[in-house]
Amino acid sequence: TTLAQKSVFNTSPDASDSAIWQGDAGPAADKDGNVFVVTGNGEFDAATNGRDFGDSVLKLRSEGQRLTLLDYFTPSNQAQLNGRDNDLGSSGPVLLADQPGAHPHLLVTAGKEGKIYLIDRDHMGKYQPNDDTHAVQTISASHGAFGAMAYWNQNVFFAGSETRLQDYAVDRGQLKLKASGPTKFFDSGATPAVSANGSKDGVVWAVSSKNWNEPPGKPAVLYAYEASDVGRQIYSTEQNSQRDRAGIALRFAIPSVVNGKVYIGAKSEVDVYGLLPLY
Repeated sequence: TTLAQKSVFNTSPDASDSAIWQGDAGPAADKDGNVFVVTGNGEFDAATNGRDFGDSVLKLRSEGQRLTLLDYFTPSNQAQLNGRDNDLGSSGPVLLADQPGAHPHLLVTAGKEGKIYLIDRDHMGKYQPNDDTHAVQTISASHGAFGAMAYWNQNVFFAGSETRLQDYAVDRGQLKLKASGPTKFFDSGATPAVSANGSKDGVVWAVSSKNWNEPPGKPAVLYAYEASDVGRQIYSTEQNSQRDRAGIALRFAIPSVVNGKVYIGAKSEVDVYGLLPLY
């Protein structure tokens, strides 16, 4: 690939804002080539034949030189979200594996308001002014969400602001709270990541960036939890801080796990963690 620009979609051609920022999370794509993004605060007039999509989940597809809008979901209280700086797009979309029942293709996202939305990717519902029944499910879960959730083995892991890590089991197309972790995440919460051996030996990783913007800064903290029971914390970089303490915290730090090592971004450095030798 040349990384040459192929197509463009403007989320707000007749107004401003409505950015796709998602707390540093990326777009999501399905096997059919559909791309899903979530926009932040901005004008919304699509329900009245406009072209501006503030605080909306968009379903796009590349067709030739164009990115075409196929469907969208906008919360009923979009005007209030925009007026109170409660971006829906502070968090990115996560696609779930195919589910049984009336809604086989689901997407989950959340926003600064702290509400989780479970959305049918085939029938996203567009905008309904009176309530959010066009979502498959809504859950008031935290003070706010930034980044994205993680999905593994029919579980959705969520770490919102002022909230402990939460594990929601996916059961017949619905989310059900299964367990909560012992650690509370502050400020921007955390974006969890899962490492596993297929469907076994899952570990949920998350970085706390508490007080990231208070000079001179405080260390980030990397946590690990049993994915089968997030109530069991199995590691923290502060449990042996002299050896493992991370660098100064950055907002929206997302752990990456590859080849038995965990990488996290910190201010002016990248920290790498792995298993200690047995001898």
